[in-house]
This record gives sequence, structure tokens and C-alpha cells, in this order.
Amino acid sequence: MRIATWNVNSLNARLQRVEEWLEYAQPDVLCMQETKMSDEAFPALDYAALGYDTIHVGQGQWNGVAILSRVGVENVYTNFADGQPPDEEARLVTADCGGVTITCVYVPNGRSPDHDHFQYKLAWLDRLYDHLNEVSSPDQDVIITGDFNIAPEDIDVWDPKVLEGATHGTVEERGKLERLLDWGLIDIFRQCHDADGLFSWWDYRGGSFHKREGMRIDLVLGSKSVADATRFALIDRNARKGKLPSDHTPVLIDVDRAA
Repeated sequence: MRIATWNVNSLNARLQRVEEWLEYAQPDVLCMQETKMSDEAFPALDYAALGYDTIHVGQGQWNGVAILSRVGVENVYTNFADGQPPDEEARLVTADCGGVTITCVYVPNGRSPDHDHFQYKLAWLDRLYDHLNEVSSPDQDVIITGDFNIAPEDIDVWDPKVLEGATHGTVEERGKLERLLDWGLIDIFRQCHDADGLFSWWDYRGGSFHKREGMRIDLVLGSKSVADATRFALIDRNARKGKLPSDHTPVLIDVDRAA
């Protein structure tokens, strides 16, 4: 089973590119972030014609997450399952797809460490941990994937100095990510690749992509059973090339089985 994540940075702007990528990459599950469209505008019929069931949690021109699956969509959660009031922003959706509990996330950016949005980000990650406990357990096939807006280690940033005094690499953010890993999740791409210079996001400005000045902030975290069954992991840099690309590119894994 091929499982992928992609922050498309406006599905309206990327509709053709997403369909082309689905055709050549043939993922069984694609998790998308930053669709930036309403549920009514989401092209569910177009994806159905390609063989995908869909779940979309939209918020008009901001945020938005979706799961496309051709291996089934069951037990859907469109917000946190922690019993607290729903998050007002469209940043999370969970579903069982082909025997794997998959949560697609668009973690808040944080803006700056002294901003209220940074505290929202940390609290959001705490709620994600509680959500994980409600919908799954470490002995099951579990994946949390999406745009985490966190570079897990210095190796995941082209120059760690650029994050000094900024978000995406603070001790607090990385600590929240480490808590998820301690629950029983594994950074599957890093399990497969230990080299530096492997990024999933590049700023549009300054020729960052061509200079290889990026960050790896799009992650696929999986339980041990999923990690053990993974035989391939890839950041698809080709999808960042050409006309009107997203500033992110897809990350995918191939799993030999679903429990």
C-alpha cells in the first residue's frame, strides 16, 4: 500500500498537478493539507472518477485537509476526539484506510516564539497526542502524516542558523514531536534515509529550491508495525518543479501489508 502526504498550498491552483501526480504516482492513500477551499468546492467527483473515496475538512480560503483513498474510508473523525470543544480551524482528519488508522494533520505554523499563535501550536500538538490515544494504540497500524511545521533535527534544515529565534526548530516544538514518537511512532522517512539535504519544503523566494535551501517538515510517522513493513520511502522532488508548483512536495511510503 502506497501512502503519501502533500501540502498543496491551494488545491484550486494545483488541481491539474494533483491529478497528474495521482496518475503517475498511483498512491493508495493521499493526505493533503492547505486545500484552501470549502467542502462544497472540493472536487470529490473528480477524484471518484480516478477511483478515490474522499474526506475533506475545509475552511474556505484558509487551511483545509483531505484524505483520498482507494482502499476504503471508515471511522472518520473530522476534528479532535479528545472530548474538548472542536478546534475552529480545519487542520485534522482521521480515517481507517485499508486497515491503517491514518490522521492527516496541518500543524499550526506558530509564526514566532513570542506570538500567541506559537502557544496555540504547542497546545494543538498536545491535543493531537490526546487524539492519538482516543483513536488508536501503539500495537495497531497507525500513521500520522502531514505538514508538521517542525524540522525534527538540525539535519532537516539546510542551515540550522536560519531557525535561531524562529519557529520550526525550537526546543518546545521538537519536544512535542518527540512526545508523539515516545508514544510509539517512528519517523519512517528517517528510518529509510539518514543523509542530509533531504527536504520537502523550499521557500518560493530567492531560488531556494534550486539552491537546495529547504527544510523537511512534511513527515510520515508510523507505529512499529507500519515502520517494520515499510520497504520504500521517497520525497518526490519532481513535483516541486515546473509550472505553478506548491512550495511543498509529496512524501510517500510503500508498506508491504496492512494488518
